[in-house]
Amino acid sequence: MKKQTVSLLVLLLAASGFFFSCGNIMNKNAGALEFDSIQVNETAHLFGDTAKPACNLIINLTYASRSADEKMKDSLNTYFLSACFGEKYMGMTTEEAVKKYTEKYVGDYRKDLEPMYRKDEQDKENAEDMGAWYSYYKGIESHVQLYTGHLLVYRIDYNEYTGGAHGIYMSTFLNLDLKTLSPIRLDDLFEGDYKEALTDLLWKQLMADNNVSTRQELEDMGYATTGDLEPIENFYLDPTGITFYYNVYEIAPYVMGATKITLSYEDIAHLMNGEFITLSSAIKADGE
Repeated sequence: MKKQTVSLLVLLLAASGFFFSCGNIMNKNAGALEFDSIQVNETAHLFGDTAKPACNLIINLTYASRSADEKMKDSLNTYFLSACFGEKYMGMTTEEAVKKYTEKYVGDYRKDLEPMYRKDEQDKENAEDMGAWYSYYKGIESHVQLYTGHLLVYRIDYNEYTGGAHGIYMSTFLNLDLKTLSPIRLDDLFEGDYKEALTDLLWKQLMADNNVSTRQELEDMGYATTGDLEPIENFYLDPTGITFYYNVYEIAPYVMGATKITLSYEDIAHLMNGEFITLSSAIKADGE
């Protein structure tokens, strides 16, 4: 799971080169953006037979529908499509990308599973026992979590089941600087060798959140048993501070779910660079 999250973030950061090529420096109103969404709820049965297992795809994609700057709108939508569906969909319109992704999901489901299902159907007497292993589900839902000044925070929630004991889910956050249409990374917010100090703050906050006083107690609960607790690029900014979001399996077992750790701007003030201090002040003022 951690590998999947890291791969997605690498893709998003790599795609940022596209937006730098726009040479677009935005005004204070940050494009006067308006948003809409496209929904899909598609169910497709193996062999087109409603008596057989099916896949279900749910999409709720938020996109920029209007802007005072058309280049900004188009660039953001390209970014959203890349984040939700993958790099190959970047050059499409929103409607075309949703249609193509839906067709591919259904097509791949049938292509991959129909031969296996036919074989299992011949080998097994009880077809009902097979149903759960061939009933697939995927959900991709996105929304704008925060839009203020030159900052836009975009959240994408994934939920997928491909047979087995349980499904998998994850959330990814994009913090976009609308002045340059580029992703905001930790190195853009903090100065110097900040990672060790930030890691210590994360441990302390997680201890406070769980009412314990030592790291060992957290580890006994299950934290940091599936991965190291350290600053990651999957974070979001809001009026309360910066929240690091660890998906299932990244630092704790599946049964513990996702882990969110919020550090207030006051707690991290000594690590923030000048631009982050200015940005955090604007975010807090907007949230009041």
